[in-house]
Amino acid sequence: MLRKVQRLFVIKTRVEAYLIIFALALGAMTRGAHYTLQYPGVGGYLLFAATGGAVFLGGAKILDALRYEREAKDADAETLHSAAPE
Repeated sequence: MLRKVQRLFVIKTRVEAYLIIFALALGAMTRGAHYTLQYPGVGGYLLFAATGGAVFLGGAKILDALRYEREAKDADAETLHSAAPE
């Protein structure tokens, strides 16, 4: 039962990744907007930019991780296929 619950928190496809990145961006931009109200002036806008930048970095890392996992899976399948006796 615990494995089924764990699978819910694993990103398997690019579509799931994009949905998660969208949710992160939505929250970050909302937080950034609050920063501009809380810290008027340049400081608030710098914090706003930092929240957006963090989403860009995190989203790129998520997409890279999906690509690397897929490449590793394909390499393992290829290794198993080439090692199989004919």
